[in-house]
Amino acid sequence: MAAQVSLAATFLVHALLFASWTAHIPQIESALGLSDGALGTALLGAPIGSITAMAISSWALSRLGSHRVVRIAIAGYAVSGIAVGMVGSTTQLFLALALWGLFQGTLDVAMNTQAVTVERAVGTPIMSRLHGVWSIGGFLGALVGSGAVATGIGLSPQLALLGVPAILVLEMLSRFLIPDGDTKPDGDQPLPPLRRRLRPSAVVLALSGIAFASMLCEGAVADWSANYLHNELRAGAALSGLGYAAYALAMVTMRLSGTFLQGRFRNRTLLPVLAVIAAAGMSIALLTRQPITALIGFATMGIGLALLVPSAFSAAGSASAARSNSGSAIATVSALGWFGFVSGPPLIGHLADLTGLGTALWVLPLLTLIIAGTARFGSAFGGRSVHR
Repeated sequence: MAAQVSLAATFLVHALLFASWTAHIPQIESALGLSDGALGTALLGAPIGSITAMAISSWALSRLGSHRVVRIAIAGYAVSGIAVGMVGSTTQLFLALALWGLFQGTLDVAMNTQAVTVERAVGTPIMSRLHGVWSIGGFLGALVGSGAVATGIGLSPQLALLGVPAILVLEMLSRFLIPDGDTKPDGDQPLPPLRRRLRPSAVVLALSGIAFASMLCEGAVADWSANYLHNELRAGAALSGLGYAAYALAMVTMRLSGTFLQGRFRNRTLLPVLAVIAAAGMSIALLTRQPITALIGFATMGIGLALLVPSAFSAAGSASAARSNSGSAIATVSALGWFGFVSGPPLIGHLADLTGLGTALWVLPLLTLIIAGTARFGSAFGGRSVHR
């Protein structure tokens, strides 16, 4: 139980810190005098940091275990974020985001790998609930960031006020996390450490692709919803910051009800239907170009994408050839999913520079339709969810 509480707190803080900066992006863009394309270039720092995190995570998890990597990564993540609000140029913003993305990605892979370990130890599916907690953190972070912008609080003071207490609390709670090799499913022998890995199967690669596309959409909503509402639709600063909050609130609602839905419908039926809802809602929002319909459109994206990533993680664990390798499969899906999350914003930024932000955001409904087709007709989600 203590390990679950510690892990839930980690998921919450991971989302809280990142989401709290999204409302500040228009102010940072304006302060540095950046175009959408220049901002997109600066935002490339995060995916580059994430790519580096994949290599570091693979090395660190096999030697230290996810329980130790979580403790190291959370400290670096909370501290490095403060630098993002202190930049004075595009280059500095790029470098600050690269460092932040490094710790973000490392923490993401480590905490999802630890989730597999804890899930086995308790013998109960917890992945969907943990991602529901992550969405709660995203929603709260968006509200905090929007409130800070409305009251004139800068990004660095905000992240310091959030990050320092987070380090203190999580460093205490993380002592209850479980070493990866100590899990004993079904009363059998301890699981081998994570350094024993298999080449990812075709199913794991397909699940990684779904996670990549889903989280690319989420990253785009996180970093560009405020800009779209403020610069394209002329909404006020406070309302503009609610774009990601609407997305996160819809997502957490779906994730907390996911166990009920997935116990009654097969994933290959449920997930495509939800993805089509997202595509339709976002398309209507982009066509009408009104602030309120835009908020509704971002909310439908949250509904459509909410169950994809936790379902992909659970399916990846089940698809592993051996139980001792499911942690590696989860790490693969997590790493590529996180890379999608941080590569979406620069992609949208560069497209916006060429076509306009309203046109660039059509990537979101297009990707959700591709996800719907892949989930429905592919082999990634072959049976019922494990969350019954």
